[in-house]
Amino acid sequence: MTDRVCIYSRGKKQFHFSAEDLVSCCEDCGSCRGGDPEFAWKYWQEHGIVSGGNYNSSLGCRSYSTPPCVHHAPGQKINATRDRTPCFDLYVDTPKCSKICDDKFSVAYEKDKLYGQNVFSIVDGEDHIMAELFLNGPVEAIMLVYLDFFNYKSGVYVPVNKVDYIGAHAVKIIGWGVENDTKYWLVANSWNSGWGDNGFFKILRGENECLIELMIMAGEPLLINE
Repeated sequence: MTDRVCIYSRGKKQFHFSAEDLVSCCEDCGSCRGGDPEFAWKYWQEHGIVSGGNYNSSLGCRSYSTPPCVHHAPGQKINATRDRTPCFDLYVDTPKCSKICDDKFSVAYEKDKLYGQNVFSIVDGEDHIMAELFLNGPVEAIMLVYLDFFNYKSGVYVPVNKVDYIGAHAVKIIGWGVENDTKYWLVANSWNSGWGDNGFFKILRGENECLIELMIMAGEPLLINE
């Protein structure tokens, strides 16, 4: 959503949507422990989402209140004196929905919201996903996660053992390419920059690997001339 506001406005509008506003106020979406991306896009369209930056950023209406943690990767640093806590050791409740902006933000909650004009799914496979990426920007995908995905570092990911199924996971496809004659999607994960290839990974393209091409969600922002 953040990417698409920038793209659709041709760089004129920079608006970082608040992850905390979405996950805490959309009751149908889920919680900090996971949820349904389709409902998240619909919530954006029907209710709007305010701005908000990362933890300790003091940016936007509602910044993220939970500190970052280590996702299956050792030794990440928040600063020179403190290590990040492993995520499995940092169980926190989903924040309560607060329809008031942070103290230092000067815009009222309802007035800060931006909405989606149209949300849609892409179900026609590889070529249509590539066309959407090229014309309109990143898309959200749902993929199946297997145990060896936690240890990904580089290259084009294909699960070694599909018996060790962990669960479903939402990720952001941002592009595509070919590596050593193998087609891949370039994907941003949400497990911080210490995981994988600086937070990104490549996965086999065109074969619906891990069902990543099965459910693709995207949307068009509602931009009002200012």
